[in-house]
Amino acid sequence: MEVRVLRYFLTVAREGSITGAADFLHVTQPTLSRQLKDLEQELGKKLFIRSSHSIVLTEEGMHLRKRAEEIIDMVDKLETEFQSMEETISGDVYIGGGETDAMKQIARVVKKLQLNYPNIRYHLYSGNEDDVTERLDKGLLDFGILIQPADISKYNYINIPAKDVWGVVMRKDSPLARKNTIQATDLLNVPLICSRQVMKQTFSKNEFADWFGEDFDKLNVVSTYNLAYNAGIMVEEGIGYAIVLDKIVNTSSDRNLCFRPLDPKLESGLNLVWKKHQVFSSAANMFLKEIQGGFLRS
Repeated sequence: MEVRVLRYFLTVAREGSITGAADFLHVTQPTLSRQLKDLEQELGKKLFIRSSHSIVLTEEGMHLRKRAEEIIDMVDKLETEFQSMEETISGDVYIGGGETDAMKQIARVVKKLQLNYPNIRYHLYSGNEDDVTERLDKGLLDFGILIQPADISKYNYINIPAKDVWGVVMRKDSPLARKNTIQATDLLNVPLICSRQVMKQTFSKNEFADWFGEDFDKLNVVSTYNLAYNAGIMVEEGIGYAIVLDKIVNTSSDRNLCFRPLDPKLESGLNLVWKKHQVFSSAANMFLKEIQGGFLRS
């Protein structure tokens, strides 16, 4: 299976037609059709359902699309790493993480590195712990930023000198907005919007579950979210109260939202993690050295 053919396949899947893909790739339609038929024969599976004007991926085609995207990402990353193996440090650094104000710490390191190594490029991927660790394990990310508690036993890691504060985002006209802090009892009879990762972690009896105590099973969780931005929209539309980290949802004066911290205070630490025995590109290695030096000086 050739990488070139996988690129052809992904282009056809994206364009939704042989004609559009052929125009984009600057190849003839018969050539492209033959490549796709050869790929189907090689795999022994039908990848497309063809009609007169468009094509649709089969279940097998959708599975191949996901894997092909991962393969192409890895190939592109590898090519970039080899191209950067020269005296002038250049290349790409891939960082994944959840929504956290601690990203400011990473941004400060990037800004400092830019002065001495302007040819290093940085690629940020947003996702929860499962998303980030999956891509990290597959080699699609160099580093991951994980919000504690998280399973970091199989990674090298350093602690990020920052903590995120948990609280509740609500409409300013909500009854709970009159309070300065939110206690567990305040959340028992209101509709809640919670992070999917938090809900998953809660069942493992971590600090978040301990904060709720025995009342957790009584909570009315009406929605879960992956990105806090979307949770903020749900709150603004009156769906419920969102349990989020501070400074993630926009609660500026021009919006009808406000943030109230939990009481007793609940904080989460953060870790920068990477695979054990990882062989870094020169760019990623320089980033790690600056991170370690900067955090140790903090």
